[in-house]
Amino acid sequence: MATAGAPRRFCRCACFCTENLYVARYGLHVRFRGEQQLRRDYGPILRSRGCVSTTDFQQLLAELEQEVERRRRLGLESAARKTLIASSYRVARPEVYNSLQDAALAPEFLAVAEYSASPGADLKGLLQRLEAVSEEKRIYRVPVFTAPFCQALLEELEHFEQSDMPKGRPNTMNNYGVLLHELGLDEPLVTPLRERFLQPLMALLYPDCGGGQLDSHRAFVVKYALGQDLELGCHYDNAELTLNVALGKVFTGGALYFGGLFQAPTALTEPLEVEHVVGQGILHRGGQLHGARPLATGERWNLVIWLRASAVRNRLCPMCCRAPDLVDDEGFGDGFTREGPATVDVCALT
Repeated sequence: MATAGAPRRFCRCACFCTENLYVARYGLHVRFRGEQQLRRDYGPILRSRGCVSTTDFQQLLAELEQEVERRRRLGLESAARKTLIASSYRVARPEVYNSLQDAALAPEFLAVAEYSASPGADLKGLLQRLEAVSEEKRIYRVPVFTAPFCQALLEELEHFEQSDMPKGRPNTMNNYGVLLHELGLDEPLVTPLRERFLQPLMALLYPDCGGGQLDSHRAFVVKYALGQDLELGCHYDNAELTLNVALGKVFTGGALYFGGLFQAPTALTEPLEVEHVVGQGILHRGGQLHGARPLATGERWNLVIWLRASAVRNRLCPMCCRAPDLVDDEGFGDGFTREGPATVDVCALT
């Protein structure tokens, strides 16, 4: 039994090393337990997507084995990078490391957050204060950061990108970007954004998805540019809820597209396209299938925050759709806890 006041220990599900491994070349997420299982479960679809020769399959096998090993080492290696960055990296824009101030936030966002936390606030009143991109899919848009803050954060991110500091991949599908906890921006920026502003807002928008019980997150910035990542395949997030904010720069293309929830049989019928607007954030359920169209010109940087509620995910892991097999991890892990608040129902298929 944890003692009162002791910091909560977050965990990941053991499925992290075996489920939802992304194979970009074939545009496929796979479960991987070994060669025979891979051939049995994915042989036909892999052949239909171009994995036809023995060499093709052996190359795929080697890539999956390498990815499994990378995932096993991820927590410790990330903690080591964070320690080195904290001791050796010289920041360019120190003001972005200060505790989050209202001046960094768009007036519209401050008004939405203030209303959401006020007595008597309800969903109807909230929807009068933000844009409903799709009421059916429960996708919303709201300005989040001011233009000067976006510019300052971008300058810091580019400075870090050009430094000789070690850099971790933002996630398993993006190759270019920054993990904010490694850069030291979790505590001053992302945690207060989640606790003070996003929690009351999400509690009204998504009460059935743990919106009022968010207790951890994973935040990263992704970069799209010619010669680097151009697009993002269809996927769903390892999160109950997601905030995706366009930081800049100047670009064309790269629109987000959304299908249904990943459990639904017609999940990708008539996808909805949503253009990015710098400084504005898109709010959606983590289980909503989505991706990004190819970038046409310029560079696009987006801040993505996966918002997690242990009260939801402790009951059902969203990645393997089973009761989580908990493994201790560094930091927020994947948002699971061994002990925590009472569980609530997972998102309904609506």
